[in-house]
Amino acid sequence: MKVKDVMTYEVVTVSPETSLKEVAATLVQHGISGVPVVDAEDRVLGVVSEGDVLFKERGGETRRGGPLRWMLDGASYANSLKADAVTAREAMTSPAITIGPVRSVSEAARRMSDRGVNRLPVVENGVLVGIVTRADLVRAFVRSDEEIAQEINEDVFERALWIQPETLELHVDGGAVTVLGQVEAHSDARVLEKLIQRVPGVVSFTSEVTWRVDDLVRRPVAMMPKRI
Repeated sequence: MKVKDVMTYEVVTVSPETSLKEVAATLVQHGISGVPVVDAEDRVLGVVSEGDVLFKERGGETRRGGPLRWMLDGASYANSLKADAVTAREAMTSPAITIGPVRSVSEAARRMSDRGVNRLPVVENGVLVGIVTRADLVRAFVRSDEEIAQEINEDVFERALWIQPETLELHVDGGAVTVLGQVEAHSDARVLEKLIQRVPGVVSFTSEVTWRVDDLVRRPVAMMPKRI
C-alpha cells in the first residue's frame, strides 16, 4: 500500500506571511493539528503545528535563563524565536519532513515515529500534492483479511519476488498471516518475511516456507599457501 492510497489530496495550507492568529483559527476551523506552509508555487517551506502555536501562548517562559542559555542551548533559542513569532514563517518548523506519494505506508509510519511528527506533507517534484497523518495510517491498518491477502499476492509474491501466488499457500485470519510452500532460495524466504511484515494490517506472520537452495550458508574460504 502506497502513501497515495491513504493520503488526503485536498490540503489546507497557509502562506509564510499568514499571521499566527489566522493559523490558529485555521487549525480550529478545520479540526487539524498542523498545517503546511507553502510558497506561491506550492513548495513546502515548513509546517506549523499546535505545538508551535503553544510556544506563543507560553510567552516569557521560554526566555528564562538569559542570552547565555540561548547560546548554549540551541533548542531554547529556537523556542524563544517561536515565542516572539507573529507569522507562519517565524513560527513554523523548517525544513519540513516530507514523503513521496509512491513511498510505502510502512515507510511513512517509520518516518513519523523516528522523527516524532504527526503528519507528513506529500511532495512530488518538490510540489505539495497531499498530506498523510497518523490517523490515515491507523485507518490503513484496519483492513479486511481479503485486502491484506490481495496485497500480499500482488505486491509481494508477484511484483517483488516474481512468484506465482498459486505456488504458495497463503492464509490470513484476523491479520495473522501464514505462508506455506517452497521458494527457490533461502534469501527469498527472508525477503518474503520482511515484506509481508510491512503490509498494513498484518499483526503477525508465521512462515512454513522451505527453500531449494540455501544461499545464506557461509562457504569455507580457501587458504592460500604461505610464501617462505
